[in-house]
Amino acid sequence: MTNGAPTSPPSALRRLDTANATALVDLAATFEDLQTVLRCCERLVQALAEPAATDGEPDDVMIEAVWTTALLSYARCFSAAEAGSSLTEDDVTSTVSSAEVLEWHKVLLQLRDHYADPALNPREQFSVGVTQNSDGSADGIGITSARQPLVDDLTVRQTGAIAYALSALVNDRITAQQQSVFSELKNRPQADLDALPLVEFVAPDADPG
Repeated sequence: MTNGAPTSPPSALRRLDTANATALVDLAATFEDLQTVLRCCERLVQALAEPAATDGEPDDVMIEAVWTTALLSYARCFSAAEAGSSLTEDDVTSTVSSAEVLEWHKVLLQLRDHYADPALNPREQFSVGVTQNSDGSADGIGITSARQPLVDDLTVRQTGAIAYALSALVNDRITAQQQSVFSELKNRPQADLDALPLVEFVAPDADPG
């Protein structure tokens, strides 16, 4: 991108470590996380629908893995960043016209904590009891478990809707931040630019169409 517009591949790419460049990096990472949430939600909608169509059981391992990735990616967008480019609760309420959206956002963060807990099993709760024989004496130990329900279709779709709206907001911020970064550099002498460290890159293939 040059001044916000696509161009032919550049002859060189130089790394920037300014505050504006760091903010742009954070925005790009946030956008990628939101896109990951959307891809996860698409996979989950398909995975949850397939067993109903075939009278089979859902792949609970795959569903938990994809849902956990979605939750981790979503929550990371709201982590505190020095550059101030992380998302906020105000961003959520400004992009989704629903009275319950903020509560839903908070639920997603709580679910992230649940699935990412380093000590607790997120899918099943266990308990241990003593078994008794007919005269009431202890004769063994029993282990019981309570399986937690899988994420449902409505939850997935609501999460996807929030991520989609936030993606548009972040995309607009990326465009504005690109302009801000370029404004800092467009009049810099070539000698200053040549002093910046080179970044190795592979140019994308030209569009054959």
